[in-house]
Order: sequence, then structure tokens, then C-alpha cells
Amino acid sequence: MPSSPGSQPMPAKSEPSAVGAAGHQSAFASSFRSASPLAQEMLARDLAECSDSDADIPVDTDALLLEEGDGDEDEVADFDVTPGPTLYRRPSGVAFGATRPALPGPGGPLDEPPVLTPAERTRSRDAERSLLRDNHLLPPKHQRHPAKEGLAGWAAGLYRRLFSTKVRRPPSGFGDEEAQPPARVVGAVPDETAPLLASRRRSSAGQQQQAVRESLNEQWEAAVAAGQIRTTWQREAKTIAVYSRSLIVTFLLQYSLNVASIFAVGRLGTHELGAVSLATMTANITCYAPVQGLATSLDTLCAQAFGSGHKHLVGLQLQRMTYFLFLLLIPVAAVWLNAEPILAMMIEKESAALAATYLRIIVFGAPAYAAFEGGKRFVQAQGLFHATTYVLLVAAPANILMNWLFVWQFGWGFKGAPLAVAVTQNMLPLLLFFYVWRVEGSEAWGGFRKAALKNWGPMIRLALPGMVMVVAEWFAFEILTLASGRMGVAYLAAQSVLVTVTSTTFQIPFPLSIAGSTRVANLIGAKLVDAAKTSAKVSVAGGVLVGLFNVTLLAALRYRIPLLFTQDREVIELVAQTMPVCAAMQLFDSLAAVSHGLLRGIGRQEFGGYANLASYYLVALPISFGFGFGLDWKLTGLWVGVTGGLFLVSLAEYLFMWHVDWNQAAKEAEHRNASG
Repeated sequence: MPSSPGSQPMPAKSEPSAVGAAGHQSAFASSFRSASPLAQEMLARDLAECSDSDADIPVDTDALLLEEGDGDEDEVADFDVTPGPTLYRRPSGVAFGATRPALPGPGGPLDEPPVLTPAERTRSRDAERSLLRDNHLLPPKHQRHPAKEGLAGWAAGLYRRLFSTKVRRPPSGFGDEEAQPPARVVGAVPDETAPLLASRRRSSAGQQQQAVRESLNEQWEAAVAAGQIRTTWQREAKTIAVYSRSLIVTFLLQYSLNVASIFAVGRLGTHELGAVSLATMTANITCYAPVQGLATSLDTLCAQAFGSGHKHLVGLQLQRMTYFLFLLLIPVAAVWLNAEPILAMMIEKESAALAATYLRIIVFGAPAYAAFEGGKRFVQAQGLFHATTYVLLVAAPANILMNWLFVWQFGWGFKGAPLAVAVTQNMLPLLLFFYVWRVEGSEAWGGFRKAALKNWGPMIRLALPGMVMVVAEWFAFEILTLASGRMGVAYLAAQSVLVTVTSTTFQIPFPLSIAGSTRVANLIGAKLVDAAKTSAKVSVAGGVLVGLFNVTLLAALRYRIPLLFTQDREVIELVAQTMPVCAAMQLFDSLAAVSHGLLRGIGRQEFGGYANLASYYLVALPISFGFGFGLDWKLTGLWVGVTGGLFLVSLAEYLFMWHVDWNQAAKEAEHRNASG
């Protein structure tokens, strides 16, 4: 594992190493010539570039321990300096608000060793403590008194039998098994809920906290070695629900930024509705998808920098990626400003002109979008995932208000929607900057540095696989949107409604897949293979429930949903005709999302990435064009292909996971943790 933030910092620049020398004397091209692990190679070079005065000041261990506190399941501390076994492995490659799951292939960010932030280490200990309690190896948080229980106690006992997270054990004698005294593992020492022995009292509260954690680590190691740690479906359901609930809110908030403009413009007319969808998809494939894909490399780079103890390198990685993204936006802006003749070659001229107008306006928000994508990784590397949610809680309602004002109240019409998008995109990094400046996270910003203009090679090599996978996936949906435009203006407008609806419903199973991936990775990393399988089964069950919920929702409201977007009778009828296929797709879409997440959790994401691309380009698109144009099924045919592709990729991935050796996955995770 990488050293924790409180460990002794590495010397910033003691003597010129080979890596350091290379960093000094090489130009841009030479930074591509190293076989060392990419993230650690960048850290070594950056440390060599930084002067001695920039090195982090050694951390006061006792002060950090005091600040961390005892911790519990519902508490998250800010610091941790304790090495030792950890259950929690950070989820990499999380990009909030994605339209579809992006699975980087070999060499991408997910192949780098996981890095824990201090808050994640605290959650790790809390998860370990919960499992120890569930297995009766620690005393329960709240002791029960059977003598005081009557009829209400009987009902409570029935409830516990159905929903308790405790592992069932054979009762020894009379009474409920949960009332039995907790078992103790060999060599265990008192946990944090029991008073420490007088002989082990420390003069410092920080040293006492250190002893508590060592006690928990010893007890956890002994329990794992003895095979005493099991889990229940109730525990896994609770954990996955807690993991996913805030993600669902964040995903829906960020995706609402796209949906608001479609809602606002839809009632202006059919041409406008189709144009805003086409412009959004074009922006996705030419800008937003590449930016998101490239920024995923910061999930590894910033986390590695923060975990190394050199917090100022987190800001350096952010600067370097931001400059790189700004350079890439130059050709993007050129395309957007001259998009009309390009779009007119593929769709009807009036829609092409409107879509080009949309792109010419939102180009002013593209740099801010890139800055926000990098800024998200900056705060997430420090474990501040809630920062993004707080920003979106302000920006999303403001975006809805601006769409209403600009499009309708001020009478700006179609141009008001992209203007609202551009203003909102500029708000996002400003709000995030204000949060970091005034609330938390600024300690990882070391100021602007010239070193950000060097050492781009490893960053680009780490970022490209993620970008290719994201762009390839989004491009498949862009092709379907362009294909619908060839059918006519009404079909393009109907396709925009269907894509918006299905992408919105996807914001529920996708966070669930991230939660399942995280939990399975946690358990696999802790060598708890049986528990990981239990968690995977719960994730699949959750995916089925979410999928059935979405199926029911779309099927029941097939005539109501299009009314939210347009009053055009032809568009409404086309959407209602195609909605049953989109509803059926929801189950396979949800199952595919969960299977992608589980593959990430067991370290087999490369199979998922290839299966995902194959399903789109070898199955979904050929079927879509065959049914949509060959059999003249129009939109229904296009979505039959997508549904078939998702069914096949789900089937392939679940069969793969059924036959894969999970014990080998645990060994590989242990090797990655040891090498990290």
C-alpha cells in the first residue's frame, strides 16, 4: 500500500536519480520512454522537479490521531496515519453523470494500484468493525435485556430474524442466539468500546487512538485468518444502499443539466427538439466524452499523489491535466464554430442550422466543463465526494431557472437553452473553487507551478485508454441519433425524447453498479471471497429490482412521458410506439450495468470493456440498421438492436463471472495491494 498521509514524507530532491535526471534534461517526447508504473513514474519525476522548499512538512502524528477520533459506522474522520490491513478499496474511474458506463481497457486507470484517502481508511475500519460485530466477535453496539421484552420484544425478535445483519449461529441453550456473549478470536485485544487496561494507558490521547486501531487490526487479521468472517444478504443490502444513495442523487443532479434544456426547447417545436438532441450528442462525442475519458486518469494520479504524503502534487496533477484539456479544446472549438456544413451533409438543413447555433453558443462553456471535470477528481482524491454534490445542489436548480427565464420569460427562444447551459458550466468550477477555498480541500493545492508544463507523457499514456473506451461507447449512440435523423424530423425529435428518458433511468442502476463494484472490491481485497460472492448476488438482485421498476415506469407512462417534452402529436405517437421496446431494454440495461461493476470489482474490467464494445458495434448497430432500415421498423428497429446487444453482453458477462476463479481474483488483488 502507498504510505499514508501521515507517514514520513519522501525527500523531495536529495540526489539526482535516473528518473529525476530524465525529468530535468528531457523535453516532452522523452517523457514517454519509461517502463515503470505510470503513476509512480510521474510522482518520482514531479518530486524531482519540485524544490526542497516545496516538500511537505512532516505531520504531527498525535495531532492527527486526536483529530480523527474513535469513528463509527456513521462517522467519517479526516485523517489516518495507521498502516495495516484495510477492507476498503477506492472505486476508480468514477465519472459522475455519465450517459453510459465507461470501462477502460488494459493499461487504463483501473489497472493502477488502489489508493486510500484518510476518510476511506476510516470507512475501512468501520466496515471491519461492523463485520466483526455481525460475526459476534465484538460486543453489539446496544445490549438487549430479554427480561424486559414482552409482545413487543417478540415482534422485534421476528424483525431481527428477517432483517438483522447478524450472522446466524446455532443457539447454545435457551434464548435468542443474539443474546449470547460474543465470541473472541485467539489473540484478540479489547476493542474500542471496552476500557483499555491501566497498564496500557498512554499519556497522549493520540497514542490511545493508535492502540485502539492496532487492537482492531489484530482482531481483524486473526478473524480473517481463522475463516470467521462471513456476511449476510441483509448486511450487503444495507451497505450497497448506503454506498449508492448519494451517488444516485449526484448522478441525477448532473444529468439534469442536460435534460433541462431539452425540456425547455421541446415545446418550441419539432425542429428545435431534434436539433437540441443532435447538438448535445455532437458535443458529447467531440468534447464531453473525450474530456471525461482523459480526466479519469486523475482518479489514479491525484489519489496516488495524495496517498504518498506529498499533497501539493495533487494540485500539480490537476494543473497539468487542465492545461492539456484546454489545448485539446482548440480544435473542438474550431469544429463547433463551423459545424453547420458538416451537419447539413447528414440531416435536414433547418435542424442542422439550429444544432450548429446551439454548438456555437455552448463553446463558451467548454473550458469550464473541462476545469470542472478535473476539479471533481481533485476533491475526490481527498475523499471529499460530497463537495461535488453540494455544488450540483446549487447549480442544478439554477440551471432549471435559467432555462425557464432565457427560453420563455425573456423571449430568447431556442438560443436561450444553450446560453443557460454555458452559464451553468461556468458556474460549476467557480462553485467548486469556492468550496475548496472556503470549506475544505485547499491543503492539496500547492499553487501554480511551471512543472505542470512538463512530464506530460505518462499522463497521456494513462489517459488515452480511458478516452478511447468512453468515446467509442458514446459514438455508438451518436450513430443511432444520426440514423434517426435520416428518417425525418419527427423521428429525430422522438429519438431525442427516447435517449433522454433512457439515459435518465440509467442514472439509477449505474450508481448501484459502482456501489456493488466498490463493495465486492473491498471484500476481494480483504480475501473474503465467500462474502464477495454474497455481495455480488445482492447487487444482481438489486439490479433486477431497479430494472423491473424502470420497466414498469416506462410501460405504464408510455403516453404520458412524451407530453413532458412536446405537444406534437406525431412525435408523441412515435415515442409511445417505441416505448415498449425501451421499457424491455431497462431490465437488460440495469443487469449490464451491474455486471460491468462486478467485473471491475474482481479486477476483470478488460473483459467487460471488450464485451461492451463488441455488443455495440458487432451486435447492436448491425441489428439496429437491419431492423430499422432493412425491415423498415424505423425507431422500433433501432432500439431492438440496442436491447439485443445489452442482453447478449449481460449474458456473456454473467457467464464469465460464473466460471471465473474468484480466489485467483483475491490473490491478484492482494498482489496489487502489496505492490502499491
